[in-house]
Amino acid sequence: MNKNYYAVLMAGGVGSRFWPISTSDYPKQFHDMLGTGTTLIQKTFQRLNKFVPTENILILTNERYNDLVLEQLPMVNQDQVVLEPAMRNTAPCILYAALKIQKMNPNGVMIVAPSDHWIENEDAFAADVTACFDKCEKEEVLCTLGIKPTFPNTGFGYIEFDKSDEEQLKKVNQFREKPDYETAKEFLAQGNFLWNAGIFMWSVKTIVQAFENFQPSQFSLFNSGISCFNTSQEKDFIAKNYPKAENISIDYAILEKSKAIYVLEATFDWNDLGTWGSLFDKLNKDSMGNAVVNAKLLAEESTGNMIRSPKDKIVVVDGLKDYIIVDKEDVLLIYPKAKEQDIKKVLNSVKENFGEKYA
Repeated sequence: MNKNYYAVLMAGGVGSRFWPISTSDYPKQFHDMLGTGTTLIQKTFQRLNKFVPTENILILTNERYNDLVLEQLPMVNQDQVVLEPAMRNTAPCILYAALKIQKMNPNGVMIVAPSDHWIENEDAFAADVTACFDKCEKEEVLCTLGIKPTFPNTGFGYIEFDKSDEEQLKKVNQFREKPDYETAKEFLAQGNFLWNAGIFMWSVKTIVQAFENFQPSQFSLFNSGISCFNTSQEKDFIAKNYPKAENISIDYAILEKSKAIYVLEATFDWNDLGTWGSLFDKLNKDSMGNAVVNAKLLAEESTGNMIRSPKDKIVVVDGLKDYIIVDKEDVLLIYPKAKEQDIKKVLNSVKENFGEKYA
């Protein structure tokens, strides 16, 4: 296995659209969302571990999830868990991880990957990532994986690439914000747009240089602690300085400014598992078209439902179509799939009416 390969697994999010299963104390990446016996973070770790050495995988997460990470990934030691003392979006934590890796290995190339994606063909994923790694080792470029759109999705950002580029890895013209439906239809018609999956590859040297060029104050803040990184002084330095970092995404901070970005169209099936509906799409259905996780279902005239319960609980449903039904010890959610984007609002109402402990 290539000792220069590193992975940064992003596992700090709360996944509030998967409420009530995903809560701020126990987010979705630590749950077995698909009912396969493996949690999302475990599955992602296994996928990366096929081509990245175990000791070269860093887990970026919030301080409150440290114990969950160590419990679910027993092969990881505490030094590999990079803890954010404050929520500051993706740019600061990526710079922090890159500087740590650069200090360990100046020749390192790294992938930044979310911990909660569903990817079917793991060998194709490994081949795509290593193709990007090869380019990153030879050239000062930033690479990303794009997903071929299957419909005009308004929930994803898009990557516009250069149509005239004949290479497998194509030059990125620009990153585009989440579009409205008409704009998304135009993107698909043009044929040179891919969904932004938030999976990035680069050499540590190139990404650190990009921060120095485009985010000099962020760079100097973290670079001032370089002598502390990977030592016993790191924790104190980060506790003091991390909250001073600007709250900014890697897209705004670096990707929209850089002129040396390339995209590879993914050769694997992908789903961001962002909502109950996206989970429903990925699961096998029963003869009536219901997706069931853990439950023993008795259904009459009910179709298109996403049903999840504690293990082997009997769930009886009659006359329901296209609903999300999630049963948890202290919360029962019965909600139309068509309104799933409003689950965040529902969560806020539950907090206001019944308290934070349900969120």
